[in-house]
Amino acid sequence: MARLHQVSIYSTILISIYLLVLFEVLPIPLIDTSVAQEILPVIPWWILVSFGSYSLWCLGWGVFTFRDCPEAYHELLQEINEAKTDLRSRAVTVD
Repeated sequence: MARLHQVSIYSTILISIYLLVLFEVLPIPLIDTSVAQEILPVIPWWILVSFGSYSLWCLGWGVFTFRDCPEAYHELLQEINEAKTDLRSRAVTVD
């Protein structure tokens, strides 16, 4: 089964359970209904904020641990210089 299928099946199950609990079709044991009515509507926002925080952390960690590539740097500078000389040969002003 593809990863997309797994994610869609699990998310459908979790959303269905959440909606059943939100509309009080399924009771939540050991939690008062007034507390559940205050907490349940906030859960999607909490999940969204948590996902955003995790995404920003992963992005920041990726930037922090990004490896330097001196060979690629010099190769890129060489390609830029070649492009500039090619454009200058075609009478295009560069810089």
